[in-house]
Amino acid sequence: MTAEERKELIAKYADGFNQVKQALEGFTPEMLVAHPEPGRWSAAEVVHHLADSEMTSAIRIRRLLVEDRPLIQGYDQELFASRLNYNQREIAPALEAFRYARATTVEILQSMTDADWQREGTHSESGRYTAEDWLRIYAGHAHGHADQIRRLEEKITKQTK
Repeated sequence: MTAEERKELIAKYADGFNQVKQALEGFTPEMLVAHPEPGRWSAAEVVHHLADSEMTSAIRIRRLLVEDRPLIQGYDQELFASRLNYNQREIAPALEAFRYARATTVEILQSMTDADWQREGTHSESGRYTAEDWLRIYAGHAHGHADQIRRLEEKITKQTK
């Protein structure tokens, strides 16, 4: 990955919170917990997932930078959603956790050296895992979920007409 590619992905990563926040505009409390597709997450559940994922990813990149060849543990996002009651909690604290975990991580990403980007560990589910792999995964993660929230809004709106 070139320095320019990294710079573009960092910018995309930095914009992720804004994309999610914009996607949530216009959601009522009822819409946040609606399940227009059975078995799929509500917008509230997506927000809680983003908070947990972001806090997890923030630790992952820090461990990659600080520890020698760390083991990066995977986690069961569906189990998190059910056991942590994603659809029964307020989203405001989760949004703030997502926002600030991402903001502090952006500062770290912007200060990383070429050697930092080559650091690696092992992911428990996928094997070799580098700082560049981390960036590829998380740069678009929030954008994908912002799109998911927008699709949820469209489906909810269609169902209420």
